[in-house]
Amino acid sequence: MASLLTAVRDLDRLRQIAAVLARHGFGELVQQTGLSTLVAGKTSADSATTKISRGKRLRLAIEELGPCFVKLGQVLSTRPDVVPEDIIAELKHLQDDVPPVPWSELRPAIEVELGATIEDLFAELDETPLASASIGQVHRAKLRDGEQLIDVVVKVQRPRIRSVIDRDIDLLYWLARAIERSIPEAAHYAPVRLVGEFDRAINAELDYSLEADNAERFAQNFADMPTVVFPKVYRQVSSRKVITLSFLDGKNVFDAVKAGASGETIARNSIEIVIKMVFEHGFFHADPHPGNILILGPADQPVIGLIDLGLVGRLSPRLRDRIIDLMVAVAREDHRAMVDAVYAVATPTKKVDRNAFEADVARLTDKYLGKRLGDIDFAGITADLASVSMKYGLEVPPDFLMMGKALMTVEGIGKQIYPELDLLEEAKPYFTELAWNRYSPEKISQDLLHLGTRLLTAASDMPTHLQEILGDLRQGRLRIETRDPALAVATEKLGRRVFSGMVVAAMVLSGAMLLAVDKNVPGGILLASAAGWTTLHSIGLAFRRRSRD
Repeated sequence: MASLLTAVRDLDRLRQIAAVLARHGFGELVQQTGLSTLVAGKTSADSATTKISRGKRLRLAIEELGPCFVKLGQVLSTRPDVVPEDIIAELKHLQDDVPPVPWSELRPAIEVELGATIEDLFAELDETPLASASIGQVHRAKLRDGEQLIDVVVKVQRPRIRSVIDRDIDLLYWLARAIERSIPEAAHYAPVRLVGEFDRAINAELDYSLEADNAERFAQNFADMPTVVFPKVYRQVSSRKVITLSFLDGKNVFDAVKAGASGETIARNSIEIVIKMVFEHGFFHADPHPGNILILGPADQPVIGLIDLGLVGRLSPRLRDRIIDLMVAVAREDHRAMVDAVYAVATPTKKVDRNAFEADVARLTDKYLGKRLGDIDFAGITADLASVSMKYGLEVPPDFLMMGKALMTVEGIGKQIYPELDLLEEAKPYFTELAWNRYSPEKISQDLLHLGTRLLTAASDMPTHLQEILGDLRQGRLRIETRDPALAVATEKLGRRVFSGMVVAAMVLSGAMLLAVDKNVPGGILLASAAGWTTLHSIGLAFRRRSRD
């Protein structure tokens, strides 16, 4: 009974998704994926809808569909390699403000999660939320520390939100598979893989203990840097669904500049912080939009506070080196070095036409390069390179794209408050230091030692491996297998045809024998059945060929 009720709820939700998409002008997609049978009436867009840009229509549909889709839209806004620029511009404006959960529902959720009453946990807790979003909402509170009261914020996950998101993710997987199956050109953008990436991201965001870990790691990484602060985590009143953090009493970036804080200082410090996160620590805030940045301290010595640390990016030392190679290649206007750097970053999913890829990158350089360094749009180059790479079957790591978005966001904020900001000029000292560290005698010696150790290990293991191979060959156990990916499909087709042929032949023979002994009715039925089977098989075969074409 439970599974039946779940299936009914899923069907209702799928019907709602189809209706929202159709209402916002995506009726063709609804028809192609077979969802039109769930929608009453026509699915074509009316004239009023078609006058609105597709990006805005998609944003409005996503906001109407709820928290899971809003988060999906936010993730897609970081993927310029698969999402057109006009849609990304709209997805950046997705509103995550929703009506708050009533306190009568939220209070029991906090007490169950933390295992005590509100009065035992906090000295005070404001029932009116400070902010309310699709996954959780934030309340001001005071925490006892001996005789002292500490100002904190308590972020609480909405009750039952995980079950809602899990249901929508299952339906998103279904939709992604339907899109890949019914729209062949969509396979190029790997919808199922995108949903999988989103699945991992939103599940990490649903676990507040991971956000607590991130906050503590950021605080440790920047312990010696007084120009930035991160909220302190109070573990004794935190869990997977509730997190209690110190309250950062700061202003919005633009309000702080209006109040007298130096835009130049804030902009330069912000670039320094992000550069350190990305290239020194390899662990960075992936969503540093203005709402996640607070300005604390006096106007002449502003301190940057970063909040909402659930979404982070990670770069391995190797990936950081390749990104530095890419930026150096861009600065030198060397498109071949750019190709080498992107090729080293990406993972090939098919055989790559290197000459054609290099030609496309060369055309790309004409769009961006030939300008003074301060005017080069590195974020735009990153997005376009990722898009070109996907065209040739090179899969770029999501963290690389998140890094590009983080740099672009901070640079955009910085130029609004300090128009003379030059990202490359600010980053130059860090790149110089990183390049020196990378090619210093100590680093080269370590790399050579590591390489020598690997070569010696491989050389010492080689006789054993050869002996095992020769032993298998002598005893007749050595086998070499080749696999044809199309063999299974061809075998299935052949099996269907042989089976149909055998069934039709049996019907024809049986019908003929019955007719020969004057059993006309059963004989006629068998012959008619044989003709019907043959006709249906032929129609099915023609339909499958047409679908492939």
